[in-house]
Amino acid sequence: MKEDIFNSILDNTENSSFNMQFDTNKDIHELTEISDMSKKGYQFLKEDKIPEAVDCFNKILAIDEYNNYALVGMGDAIRKRGAFRDAVAFYQRCLAHHPGNNYALFGLADCFKALNQYHKAIEIWEQYLLHDGKNITVLTRVADAYRKIKDFKHSKEIYLKVLDMEANNPYAIIGLGHLHYDFKEYREALFYWEKMLQPGITSNKVDIRVLTSIGNCHRKLKTFENGIVFFEQALERDPYNFYALFGLADCYRGLNQSSCSLEYWNRILKQDPRNKVILTRAGDAYRALGDYDRAVDYYERALNIEFDTYAVLGLALVDKAKGNYDTAIESLQCLIQQDMKNYRLYLELADCLIKQGDKAQAIKVLEDFQRQGIRNTAILGQLDALRN
Repeated sequence: MKEDIFNSILDNTENSSFNMQFDTNKDIHELTEISDMSKKGYQFLKEDKIPEAVDCFNKILAIDEYNNYALVGMGDAIRKRGAFRDAVAFYQRCLAHHPGNNYALFGLADCFKALNQYHKAIEIWEQYLLHDGKNITVLTRVADAYRKIKDFKHSKEIYLKVLDMEANNPYAIIGLGHLHYDFKEYREALFYWEKMLQPGITSNKVDIRVLTSIGNCHRKLKTFENGIVFFEQALERDPYNFYALFGLADCYRGLNQSSCSLEYWNRILKQDPRNKVILTRAGDAYRALGDYDRAVDYYERALNIEFDTYAVLGLALVDKAKGNYDTAIESLQCLIQQDMKNYRLYLELADCLIKQGDKAQAIKVLEDFQRQGIRNTAILGQLDALRN
């Protein structure tokens, strides 16, 4: 009896050892399989073979549903497809089981940024920085996010922190330029963007967007001749670049060189013939040159696309230039009903009334604008001139 019990225990022990060995081998096999599929999945990601990558990560998750590499990999793959909300779910699932996973935090923050949820992105990136507080890539992303939510102070602090760590970091320099530009500090924006022109900041040619950004600063500062130089450089790189074409057209417009501005307005319209803003600008240029028929054609083409205040204003100014004051007055009065705070409409209406010899009514129109509580120097100047 004892011998039978002993033999039974021995058999069970041997079976247990065998099973333990079998399970261990199974675990090793699974780990090897997961490791191989993970490497393949990430290689596919690098090669932008998204379906193949997703297939690899799905196979891993079928074996280990909370595998951090597969969950992050799925998030990255889906994020590359632009399905940011779906990617968020994978990153969050990873973080629920692997708190503090840097790759999941990074991916999740980038998704929130892409979804314009900047406050959430900042919160996630700041969690990341608890583990890696000197990560320049993350710091510049946080600064960018603060810039997007108009937090000038925090954005600038972080950009400058990055420059303390890496004096010529192009992302921080460009970010500071955008930050100051967003806050209408155009000279300060120029200071940073012009740094990008210095040797050693970038390994290749300066980015074309830096050239157009510098040009836009000069456009805003009304230093149009300087702006033209940078827009022309951008156009040499890309003859169809919208921002370079627009910048050149607007600079020549600012210099009252309507024929030059027309060249670039029309080049934009070759690419985008239904751009009502550009059609209106081109109409203004033809009107300034006294080519009223073409001006009317461009204004009407803009209005056939969609109502546009400035196209209607342009038509009214053509009527005014031709001496059709009643028609111009009627159009301007209708525009004022729709855009009561646009001071230019009141100035043009008052000018039509003056040309008709109705000074008293012109004064009343300008006073109507003032009753809205808006102080405008052009309105005040015209009123003073009429009253004296």
